[in-house]
Order: sequence, then structure tokens, then C-alpha cells
Amino acid sequence: MALFLISRVAGLAREMIIGARFGTGAALDAYLAAFRLPDLLFQLMAGGALGSAFIPVFTGRLARHDLTGAWRLFSAVCNLVLIVMTGLAVLAAVSAPWLVRTILAPGFTPAQQALTADLMRWMLISTVIFGVSGIVMGVLNSFQHFLLPALAPVLYNLSIIAGAWFLAPKLGVYGLVLGVVVGAALHLDVQMFGLYRFSAQYSRTLGLHDPHVREVGRLMAPRVLGLAVVQINFWVNTLLASSLPAGSLSALNYAWLLMLLPQGIVAQGVATAAFPTFAALEARGERDEMRRVLSASLRSVLFLAIPAAAGLFAWRVPLIRLLLERGEFSAHSTALTAAALAFYAFGLVGHSALEILARAFYALHDTRTPVTVGVAAMAGNVLLSLLLRGPLAHAGLALANTIATTCEMFLLTWLLARRLGGLDGARLWGLAAKASLAAAAMAVPLAWAAGRWTTGSALLIAPAGLVVGAGIYLGAAVLLRMPELAVLKRLVRRGA
Repeated sequence: MALFLISRVAGLAREMIIGARFGTGAALDAYLAAFRLPDLLFQLMAGGALGSAFIPVFTGRLARHDLTGAWRLFSAVCNLVLIVMTGLAVLAAVSAPWLVRTILAPGFTPAQQALTADLMRWMLISTVIFGVSGIVMGVLNSFQHFLLPALAPVLYNLSIIAGAWFLAPKLGVYGLVLGVVVGAALHLDVQMFGLYRFSAQYSRTLGLHDPHVREVGRLMAPRVLGLAVVQINFWVNTLLASSLPAGSLSALNYAWLLMLLPQGIVAQGVATAAFPTFAALEARGERDEMRRVLSASLRSVLFLAIPAAAGLFAWRVPLIRLLLERGEFSAHSTALTAAALAFYAFGLVGHSALEILARAFYALHDTRTPVTVGVAAMAGNVLLSLLLRGPLAHAGLALANTIATTCEMFLLTWLLARRLGGLDGARLWGLAAKASLAAAAMAVPLAWAAGRWTTGSALLIAPAGLVVGAGIYLGAAVLLRMPELAVLKRLVRRGA
């Protein structure tokens, strides 16, 4: 848990330093656009294999004490991923100018498109490395070893920080890209010590006729489709923002990452802990208990996500000033980022709830329903983005994402309630209403204060607002007699 928090802090520090070096300028827009395709290739290939396919099959071999078969599976999957990722990376590198000009960022200027294509070619190296590193991470997790996999992203972020801090003054955005490539190598290298510890056996095989390798491929399909939907949403944002004023894409990225910070703390921890419980209860046929645990998990997430969303909205400018406004990240950059965060903030509730809802469907051995609903939400997001970009510019893209995600949350909740015979709806919606009321009591004075305290030390103002806001929300929760306060107390005591 400590390394997880350190990784979050390192990621935030990375964005702070990148913001100071590049602000919301055209160079950073090019870097973010160039990152889209390499990230897509990794997520669809190694990400899909690691997320839903490789670990259960590899763990099955270990459970049967078939170490030889397990290492043969690892070798085959590693070799296949390396070959496919290298081939796709070479193809993407050759066609980079065309991809940028026609698909990724047609709205960029010719000079910015040329920069984007060049940056993409360099970052494709990291994609190939990450493909192998993702499989190695899956192996270590299967052995219940989590230290090195948790350390790997910390080193990755530190490498990017070093590139931005030491190399960017001379190399510009290329220093940032060099940090990405070196960070990917460190991400892999640090985990190789784990393979040595578990006496890994490598063989030059593709295993195309191995039933276990084919099982990995079969299990990948639904997850790959779901990841593709997420990546298409990112691509649409890049495509539409490329024709907006310079800095729009960078501002969207900063706002998105600021929204994800509380989402990762609030929802991912609860979802990760709840998933094995959901699966075990479903395996034992205890649907009533699963319904109770699921409802309790959703209430816990909403109890924290709703005030976090309101706080992000009301206190967004002081937070952005505190975390990002320095160096090249000017007051204009703050205004651009705040405009997007105003609409992304309320999407925090939907994104947080989806972490729980999707895992509940997976525990029911149903990957098709969340993927189908996700595809529909993606289509809605694209349509809304086209409609809202004109009147709201880049902020319209953030609003489109929030509306689509919120609709996805409600639809999956309704479908899951039908599947399980209810989700204790009275308590769930009662909690949502009380949390919204308490969050409003917090947000109104915070928004008033944010409008008045436009100058002064952000180092003092921003943390003070967070403390006061949390105090108001908790006080309102006590007055409303919200039982989720007891859950919060247990978490605090456990953390202490």
C-alpha cells in the first residue's frame, strides 16, 4: 500500500514538473498526441493479456504444480507479444506521418504534425519494452510477489521526472520522451530480479498449438474490446482537440489526471479488495450476501466520491494553482485546465462507481454486458463531443465524457440490480441523496471563497480550503446521521 501511494505521489510530481517545463503549449500537445498510438498498442496487446487472460492461466499451471508448463506458457506468450508488438511498432513508425496527419491530429499545424510523428517513433520503443514488462509483472503477481511490480511504475515516473527536469532545458520535449524510453527499460529491468528469484525458465517457443496459449488468446478477446473502447475515447479527444487553440489538449490531459487522482484513491482500493470477495460469493452461490457486499461497497465509494467531485469543482482553481501553476504553466494555463476540470469533476462519481460495477459483472462471469454498455457509452461520448465542442471548446469534450460515463453508471446499476434481484436501492439512493446534500453544503462556501481569494499564496489557501471543506462535509454527515461514517472511522484506524 505504501508503494502504491508513493507511485501516486510520483505521478503527481511528474505532472507538476512537466507543467512547469511545458505549460499548456504546442510542444506538450504534440507529446500527448504522439503518446496515443503507443499506449493503444500496449493496452490492446500486453494490457489485455495481463488484465484478464495470462494471470489466471499461468496461475492454473502453478496450482497444478506444473512449473515446466507454466514457464513454457510464459515463454510462448512473451515471445508472441514481443514479435507482434515489434511488428506493429515498425509499421506504426513507418506510417507515423500519415497516421498523425489523417487520424491522430489533423488539426495540428504541419510543423506540429512533424514533431508529433517524430516523437511517436521514439515512444514506440517503450511500447515494445512495456509489452514484455507487462507479462513479467503478471508472472510475479501470480507468485504473490507484489513489491517489484509496485516499484516498477515508481521508477518509470522518476525517469520521466528526470527527463523533464534535467534534459528538457536543452532537448525540449525530446528530453521528456527520452525519460519515457529509459523509464520503460527500468520498469522491465527491476522486475527481472523477480524472475531470477523464482528461477524462471525461458524457452524459444511460440506455442501456437498449445491449448493453454490458445486459452490466453480466447480470454483476451472481451477485455481487448473493452480497452479498445476506452482508447477510442482518448483518440476522439485528441482528434477533436487538435483543431482547437494550442494548449487545449494539454489542459484536457491535466484536468483528466487531476480527476483520476481521487478516483484512484477512493474507488480502486475498494474495488480491488471487493473483487475477490464478489468472485468467492458467486462461486459459492451466495447471491444474497453478494448483493449486500456490493451495495455496501457502492455506498462506501459514493460517500467519498460525491464530496470529492463537489470539492474538485468548487476548489479547482486553488488546487490547480497549488499543484501546477509555476514556470511555463501560467495563469492562462490554469484557466484552460480549470474550464475542463469543472466538467470532468462530476464524472468522478461515475468513474468511481464503474470500478465496482464492472468487477461485479466479471465476478458473475459476464464480460459481455459491461463491454456492450461501454461501447454504447463511447458512441454517446463521440456524438456529445461533436455537439459540445463548438459552444464549449475543449471543456465540451470533458462534459461529453462526464455525461456518457454517468449514463453508463446508471445503466449498469440497473442491469446489475435486475441480475441480482435488487441492490438495496432505498439505502443506496438514500445515501446518494444525503451525500449530495452534505457535499452541496461544503461546495457553496468553498466556491464563494475561491471567487474571492484569487491572489495570495496557493500554498496556504489551497490546503486550508481542503481542510475546511472536509470538516464541513463530515459535520453535515454527522447531522444527517450517515452510517458510512463508521466505515470511514475503521479505515482511519486501520491506516493508523
